Amino acid sequence: MIDRLPGTTIEIAVPNAEAAKSFLDNAFICGGLMMSQVARLTGLEPYIIQNWVKRGFLPPPQKKLYTQRQFCRIAIINMLRETMQIERITGLLSYINGRLDDESDDIVDDSDLYFYYISAICEIKNVVIDDNAVANAAERVVANFKEPFPGGKKRLVKVLAVMINAHLAAVMKKRADDILNTLD
Repeated sequence: MIDRLPGTTIEIAVPNAEAAKSFLDNAFICGGLMMSQVARLTGLEPYIIQNWVKRGFLPPPQKKLYTQRQFCRIAIINMLRETMQIERITGLLSYINGRLDDESDDIVDDSDLYFYYISAICEIKNVVIDDNAVANAAERVVANFKEPFPGGKKRLVKVLAVMINAHLAAVMKKRADDILNTLD
């Protein structure tokens, strides 16, 4: 289960992709979202989204409304941009269908890709990212640490947990880059 839709500010308990799809289907029941709504839900400034449209990373809104498919593309780019350059992200999105434009005959559209991603992280979250394992490892290595002041050991464990997670993120980024480099 995840507690936030990836690439968004939407805090919702998501046990699986079907729950996320149902949530987004309801959000788009009126046909689309205005720029201000997309910006609020993704935490992005409107100019960033407009820049992505201008650069061809996603199609322009129709009648000032963004579709669910466009929203999913924005969320995908937003979540990946923390660890990848935007050109690599758009290259990755192009790789699936052979192009970046938003055509109806895509092999995999952005909504499907987004929900596949959510399904995968719901399935592997506890295997790959285990906060308890990280905290336990940090606590084990500082077991003999003598606190210079009350709470010093707790602070050290938190800092180590951040450093371990940053290291894991770097390792995973390297793996992602290695896979990207093998794309045809």
